Formats: sequence, C-alpha cells, structure tokens
Amino acid sequence: MTILLFGLTRDIVGDSSIEVPREKATSISTVDKLKQFVFGQFPELKKITSIAVAVNNEYATDGTPIVESDEIALIPPVSGG
Repeated sequence: MTILLFGLTRDIVGDSSIEVPREKATSISTVDKLKQFVFGQFPELKKITSIAVAVNNEYATDGTPIVESDEIALIPPVSGG
C-alpha cells in the first residue's frame, strides 16, 4: 500500500510517499485505521490540525473502507493568498 504525501505532510516525513508493508496493509481496512498507523509511524503529523484523506481521488471519512490497491493521499490544509 502506498500513501501519497503533499505539502507539509511530505516535509515532515521527508519523502513524497509512505510504503506500508504488505503484512501491515492487510490489517488497515478503514481510513481511521490508516491514520492510526501513519500517526504511530510519524507522530509529528499529529501536530497538523486537519489532514484530509483521499481514497481513489475522492475525499474520505474515517469510516471509509480501503483496500491495498486503493490510491491513498494525505492532504494537509492549504494556505496562501
């Protein structure tokens, strides 16, 4: 499972994506479980007040089911002028 990162999430992790090992990916069945895994691996991400999750190019809620083949992205708040 690959999680794409943008903006501040990419800066914190130091890469443009996170690779979830297959043995872990099989236990990640919802967006909420995905966030728990990611925040456990990268606690600094918890400091971002609002991270949106997109599954297959659609914004998702915590209860949205996910499978290993889904395209997943973490999207931090956007700022600018």
